[in-house]
Amino acid sequence: MGFTCGIVGLPNVGKSTLFNALTSTAQAEAANYPFCTIEPNVGRVSVPDERLEKIAALSKSARIIPTFLDFADIAGLVRGASKGEGLGNKFLAHIREVDAIIHVLRCFEDENVTHVEGRIDPIADAETVETELMIADLESLERRADAAAKKAKGGDRDAKAQFDLMQLALAPLRAGRAARTANIPADQLRDWQALQLLTSKPVLYVCNVDEESAASGNAQSEKVAQWAADQGAGCVVIAAAIEAEVAQIADPDERREFLAAMSLTETGLARIIRAGYQLLALITFLTAGPKESRAWTVRRGAKAPEAAGAIHSDFERGFIRAETIAYDDFIACGGETGAKEAGKMRSEGRDYVVRDGDVLLFRFNV
Repeated sequence: MGFTCGIVGLPNVGKSTLFNALTSTAQAEAANYPFCTIEPNVGRVSVPDERLEKIAALSKSARIIPTFLDFADIAGLVRGASKGEGLGNKFLAHIREVDAIIHVLRCFEDENVTHVEGRIDPIADAETVETELMIADLESLERRADAAAKKAKGGDRDAKAQFDLMQLALAPLRAGRAARTANIPADQLRDWQALQLLTSKPVLYVCNVDEESAASGNAQSEKVAQWAADQGAGCVVIAAAIEAEVAQIADPDERREFLAAMSLTETGLARIIRAGYQLLALITFLTAGPKESRAWTVRRGAKAPEAAGAIHSDFERGFIRAETIAYDDFIACGGETGAKEAGKMRSEGRDYVVRDGDVLLFRFNV
């Protein structure tokens, strides 16, 4: 099961520099001109989780395998994209394919890096992108709603249900608000996602600041943080230039020293990855043994068979039970054997909702 966060924003805000740092590669060309990214680059990034190393040490695992998120570097959007300006429909199609949006905003002054609209105003930049996405959603939905309405008049119940769901999205869009602000009943969420609305996707705003502001942010990033909070969105402050340098330092001790010199305790990338994980409402469960300790990703609220399926479809199809140890119990008891002896291992059935950090062993029969 893959989860992809699309990195978007206006040209020259630092998207490709951030992507390069995230993936510790030079896959994306970083250049001072619009549209240097045309086809989206995709990189797989491990999710930082210190719990994994701790259970691996107790289990004397030969290998440690983290869980991953995919990040896609999508070409810069410009005003008028919904009408075909810039890369227009291609840009919008690329956003439609991701699960969540990482929206990079320029919060730094640099006369050597041009701004596509000739000014530094991250709120205006955010509104430009959001407006283009809302226009694209509105035009697409109105066409589809008209078609569904005609079918509904002919007695098609599925079309009637789809039409009613579309109205829930059209109401905020016509009022100038993103589709994600609509109140969707829980039993309709799957159908809601099938609409593939650009503005229904969760958003994290990333403020790209100058190096001096990396630790505490600046006036521009403070405005964005308040603006994001008003919209119920997350916000992370980074200096993409620093992150690019840190990504090239292989030695962990040297990396820590470099960060300390910048008054940072961790990389901004780690915060973005964790925030992206939370943005997608994901949790991690763990498996442990002498061969390997491994982290796995499932959506929050997943039941035990679904978690088993994240490892292999046979595990889900033939699911019998999940032998479960809470992470804190696993650590406190010194590993699986100690947890068993202390009565901390539970046998959970098909209806068990997996919790973040559960250490699981699945029993199955195919």
